[in-house]
Amino acid sequence: MSTTQALIERMKTELKSAGLTYAALARELGMAESSIKRMFARGEMPLSRVDEICRVLKTDFAELARHVADTKPQRRELTLEQEQAVVSDRRLLLMAICCLSQWTFEQIVATYRFTDAECIKYLTQLDRLGVIELRPLNRYRLHVAKTFRWRPDGPVMNYFRKDVLADYYSGSFDGEGEMLMLVHGQIGRSLAALFNERLQRVAQDFAQQHLADQRLPPDQKRPYTVLIGMRSWLFAAFRDLKREGDA
Repeated sequence: MSTTQALIERMKTELKSAGLTYAALARELGMAESSIKRMFARGEMPLSRVDEICRVLKTDFAELARHVADTKPQRRELTLEQEQAVVSDRRLLLMAICCLSQWTFEQIVATYRFTDAECIKYLTQLDRLGVIELRPLNRYRLHVAKTFRWRPDGPVMNYFRKDVLADYYSGSFDGEGEMLMLVHGQIGRSLAALFNERLQRVAQDFAQQHLADQRLPPDQKRPYTVLIGMRSWLFAAFRDLKREGDA
């Protein structure tokens, strides 16, 4: 559905919520009912007419547009080209990660070496890439879903495999709130999907807690990164030890 069609549909919804029929709207606008019906059916009307309908609905164009934006389906992943653009500049990638974590403009500038102008510059780039919608006062709205993930074999995940994993695993994982476990086993194929769902819920719980703790003072928070993976896999060093034909 195009943005124009979505806007027309939103106006129809608002008319219904207000208990206004096409006949009633026609009287308010001094038009024939048939003209109103034709205008909505074709989805063609000048902005001046949209403003008049908004006046009848006691709203404005900006409010209608916000409703349309809020109901648009959100991205579950970016395109290959979008990811390539994000990962091409480490500062832009950092800004994207901050936005996905829903940090405020003030938090980003206070934590990292970004000037206000640099922060706005990178937020604008993410807006152009469709990751966020930049709003007044340096606020933004994410255009990605809660289930968003980087492309499994895309530029960002390849960057993390090449440049980040070794740094992540170099720690001893014995600090406060830290843990590293490696569990190997064989389970029924049908159960693998259930374990994946549980792991996804853990990731979502962590993300939601991050949002809930945004207002805690800095001395009561500590940054953590949860890395979750599950794969049907045998360590390369052991593969030649498998018997021929063994599953």
